[in-house]
Amino acid sequence: MSKHLVIVESPAKAKTIKKYLGNDFEVLASYGHVRDLVPKEGAVDTEDGFRMNYQVIERNEKHVESIARALKKADSLILATDPDREGEAISWHLYELLNERGLLKDKDAQRVVFHEITQRAVREAIEHPRGLSNDLINAQQARRALDYLVGFNLSPLLWKKIKRGLSAGRVQSPALRMIVEREQEIEAFVSQEYWTVDAHAAKDAEGFTARLQVYAGKKLEQFDINNEADAQKARETLLSSANGRLHVAKVEKKQRRRNPAAPFTTSTLQQEASRKLGFSASRTMRVAQQLYEGIDLGSGPIGLITYMRTDSFTLSNDAIQEIRGLIEERYGKQKVPDSPRIYKTKSKNAQEAHEAIRPTSVQRLPDEVKSHLSQDQARLYDLVWKRTVACQMIHATLDTVAADLQAGSADHVFRATGSSVRDPGFMAVYREDQDDTKVESDERLLPELKEGEDIDLRDVQADQHFTEPPPRYSEASLVKALEEHGIGRPSTYASIISTLLQREYAELVNRRFIPTDIGRIVNTFLTQHFTQYVDYDFTARLEDELDEISRGEKEWVPVMERFWDQFHEQVKEKDASVTREEAVQAREIGTDPKSGRPVSVRMGRYGPFVQIGTKDDEEKPRFAGLRPGQKMDSITMDEAMALFKLPRELGETPEGEPVLVNIGRFGPYVKFGDRYASLKKEDDPYTIELPRALELVAEKKEIDANRFIKTFEKEGIQVLNGRYGPYITNGAKNARIPKDQEPKDLTLEQCQELLAAAPEKKGRGRKAPAKKAATKKAATTKKTTTKASTTKKASKASSDTGKTATKAASKSTSKSTTKAKTASTSKKSTGSGTKAKASTGKASTRQGKKSAEDSTAGVSSGT
Repeated sequence: MSKHLVIVESPAKAKTIKKYLGNDFEVLASYGHVRDLVPKEGAVDTEDGFRMNYQVIERNEKHVESIARALKKADSLILATDPDREGEAISWHLYELLNERGLLKDKDAQRVVFHEITQRAVREAIEHPRGLSNDLINAQQARRALDYLVGFNLSPLLWKKIKRGLSAGRVQSPALRMIVEREQEIEAFVSQEYWTVDAHAAKDAEGFTARLQVYAGKKLEQFDINNEADAQKARETLLSSANGRLHVAKVEKKQRRRNPAAPFTTSTLQQEASRKLGFSASRTMRVAQQLYEGIDLGSGPIGLITYMRTDSFTLSNDAIQEIRGLIEERYGKQKVPDSPRIYKTKSKNAQEAHEAIRPTSVQRLPDEVKSHLSQDQARLYDLVWKRTVACQMIHATLDTVAADLQAGSADHVFRATGSSVRDPGFMAVYREDQDDTKVESDERLLPELKEGEDIDLRDVQADQHFTEPPPRYSEASLVKALEEHGIGRPSTYASIISTLLQREYAELVNRRFIPTDIGRIVNTFLTQHFTQYVDYDFTARLEDELDEISRGEKEWVPVMERFWDQFHEQVKEKDASVTREEAVQAREIGTDPKSGRPVSVRMGRYGPFVQIGTKDDEEKPRFAGLRPGQKMDSITMDEAMALFKLPRELGETPEGEPVLVNIGRFGPYVKFGDRYASLKKEDDPYTIELPRALELVAEKKEIDANRFIKTFEKEGIQVLNGRYGPYITNGAKNARIPKDQEPKDLTLEQCQELLAAAPEKKGRGRKAPAKKAATKKAATTKKTTTKASTTKKASKASSDTGKTATKAASKSTSKSTTKAKTASTSKKSTGSGTKAKASTGKASTRQGKKSAEDSTAGVSSGT
């Protein structure tokens, strides 16, 4: 019998931890979250203290059962999920589920946290358990409730007013706004011409360049020379005045320091991995998770880096001392600063008890562990290792030089700048800007120049330039912008980006975000009608309030009430007042020369299209979908009219069937007779010719011929080849065919028997009923102290529901913690020792609620 049952999120983490704990411990994985809100309207009851209706996530039911079985044989439960809000919530949900089943009776339930998966850290955590943190749990509940309420109210409104399948999110939508606004800046940008004039000089055959700074006695500004004629005139004047020589009028030499960058947080790791390695944010987090959970280096798995979701720059004292020792050993004592470098975290909510992302031991050198790692793992570990070591090294010392060179007189002055590295310091290990391929002028080396001497002028060159708009966001710069605005948190940056791409609100072109037509329309709708909720400051303030809840400084229900009351009224008002015509932002682009009717471009249920005429015309409007790559805001009248060339008649099949190509509701197709074949992705309906169309027709005919194995027409039964193999159908039911049965040999009686035994078809948009749905009310909080606990007084009924009174502790620490209990109260109750309520509810939803159900996909993680 196992004495202790330890629960973590992933099997990889479980395998690593098991190695450290021995036979008295069984370690199982929850495989992430075990419960989530029931995916239907009302899962958060805004009329009952924001009570939350949960159900076990279907894919994780078997893991919960495995944990339950193991707990029956164990003496105690140790919840060792990740050390953040989500990890705390997973532990709480597991505790609730197991407690409801009566499996925690007379058993200790403990919560342990560690920020690295090493033997020392894990054993130390086991020896120092704590209770579940009500503050972290309530902050996560509030975040989940907010995301649900925004998604389940805004997303269906977008479906109704614009297009099905859209979503809006509390954090996703401000991020979309950033991308769209940057694109609008680029489109509105007016480029300006300007010219630079450079001297190509040399001393002792060593060439270098210098930029014109003073011309005709005037200090030059960027646009003073703004056309070719002025630039060439300046060039000729300077060549004539200099007469082949430049006079060194002034030389300034300075030393400057460059300090190392702070160790990695989640956002800076994502940014640097994007710049240096070309990793997406999600790829970075996936690889970092693998390094954190454990890699087998030959003697069993071990965690190579600390926890990868953090906004803290802090390093532990032990880690700093190990890093300083390695620097002295590998690079010399002179590379170690007199005192450790301490980096202060800028984020308001950074938990200084957490650490920055660092190797669990810098003694594990990248080259030594490389053979045990995948290519991605090795590259990311190398990045983390170098950044961590560099952050505790001495500064780099650079010599900078600036020289003023006169061309004939003091009226014409060029300036040359350069630098050289006197002492590389930390740069011997790591340079944050190493990936910048553009060599700046002050990074160039200059020959030794002395004031008063003359040097050779080889040529003067004038170059044309144009000002450039701000660059589109990359993943790195978008994460940086989100962090600077206080939007999102370390655990959400990657999911924000993934959601925007999955919803096709933006696309990555050359690793830069470009908003799509639908992304622009959704953003315009939200910024016009829900301005406050995509406002950067509002989103940041709400994040701050969630942080305050996690620190125990605010109750979560009052925060929810303030948000919901105003938001709910606004949704109802916009639902009633905003028309679909207004929401889809139709743009008139001209007049049809044949009919004289207006031509407009607009967004439809199935994508953007051009329309000739209006719904009020006697003649019905004509429609044509935009081609891939065409944009609603830039399509021209000629391009729009070319779309109406469809349908195109291509010819006939060998059997004499007419063949035409067109675009329908579900995309482009070839029609032959009364049958249809979809075009492939590479086929263009506007350019496809008959030979290629006949290939598609032949493919379709072959598929259809092979689809029907056997037909009993009178009884309406068919034996068909399907996507997953042969099956029997009567239209109402489908039946599998036993593996030992040849489909073509089936008799009518056999088909009828198999159909009779088959289950009924499930209705579209419906899900199986939930086995059990648990509800969570906001509950009062007990503070864990070494003395008697007291219950906070509530200022009103709703604030009674502000905290979850859940505690977990071991018997060995009973003076400071007690056995885990849950408390859940209604608005009327004030007790804190009652068991959590549970309710059962069907997870299935009516088809009419399908839009709300689907909308959770974009909002379940704060996106």
